[in-house]
Amino acid sequence: MPVGLLKDVTVVECATFVTGPYATALLADLGARVIKIESPPEGDPYRYFAPDPHYSFNFAHLNRNKESLVVDLKAPEGKNICLDMIKKADVFVENFRPGTAQRLGLAYDALCAVNPKLIYCSISAFGQSGPYAEKPGFDTLGQAMSGLLSLLSDPDDPKVMGMAVSDYVTGLSAGYGILGALLARERSGAGCRLETSLLQATLSFIGETAAGYMRTGNPPNRMARVKNAHAFAFVCKDNLPLAIHCSVPEKFWLALLQAAERTDLSADEAFKTREARRQNYEALEQALAPTFKTRTRDEWVRRLEANDVPVAPLYTIAEALADPQVSHLQLIEEIEHPVAGKMRFVGAPVGFDNHARQPSLPPPLLGEHSTAILRELGKNEEAIQRLQEQMIIRSQG
Repeated sequence: MPVGLLKDVTVVECATFVTGPYATALLADLGARVIKIESPPEGDPYRYFAPDPHYSFNFAHLNRNKESLVVDLKAPEGKNICLDMIKKADVFVENFRPGTAQRLGLAYDALCAVNPKLIYCSISAFGQSGPYAEKPGFDTLGQAMSGLLSLLSDPDDPKVMGMAVSDYVTGLSAGYGILGALLARERSGAGCRLETSLLQATLSFIGETAAGYMRTGNPPNRMARVKNAHAFAFVCKDNLPLAIHCSVPEKFWLALLQAAERTDLSADEAFKTREARRQNYEALEQALAPTFKTRTRDEWVRRLEANDVPVAPLYTIAEALADPQVSHLQLIEEIEHPVAGKMRFVGAPVGFDNHARQPSLPPPLLGEHSTAILRELGKNEEAIQRLQEQMIIRSQG
């Protein structure tokens, strides 16, 4: 549910797929007006990532609460439309490949010249300069190049991940940077340019692990933090998994043994101290695994919780969305689109007290707001019709 914290902020988005659209989606959740510029004839390729007669659900989730303007930025009149919007905008977000904004005449210097207060955010794969700047980049490459994938996968049997971690981390980082820049502008009156990349944002995201390597010289793998955190995943009698995280306090380890009726392990020299358990993690895991096959997951969760053990069922997405706590927190919102019908989404990542909540708007159809936006910019019906006939714009009506 968007709140009005950024109700006077206008964002122009020239971005596709995930990183830029997620950054602006976060701003839209806070009440910013986000105008998404899409290229004719088909717009953001993410619209077609998953088959759907109206939207891919991937696109729909990232583009709620936005307006769609389809305009050809390569055409001089199309670029001028963008510049007219920039004059009144607060934020511009682009995730072109480095050099593209410059070729389009939409680099920071050009936009700053028409609006010195503009916050200009550039998102790339590997940075705006350097030996990898020109390389194409998507989420999997960001995970791989940053080292994140080595912490999530077995190096002897590597697998890519089932979700876009780097993309979302980068979008979140861009949104964080934009909010900081907006706050700084309130104090100084001046805009600025900020940038992030899949590489920079993801490496920062795993900075704790990187700090460990730079201190010890030992490259961590997927199991390094698992062992240190005393974290386990076990399959129960009903073949459903659960997760346990004992962390540092000894009380949680002892509570686990009590709940599992395996206090005998506390006397074993291999598991007596936290360091011994870290060194002998595999043996400890093997010792406990058969115990968890003796009861169902629900039985284990109740038993472990009764002993104050940090435990949770290891859910599928379907199970997570059906959990009563998710319902209690009202994390799912339902939106009705006049064409695409009913849609359900996970809402914003934070909630606010003392700020009115407004229902989210559905994701826009391609070019749904082109005509209205051009009217705002002073274009008359004849000019709009001409731009459409010349295929400089596309409008739904």
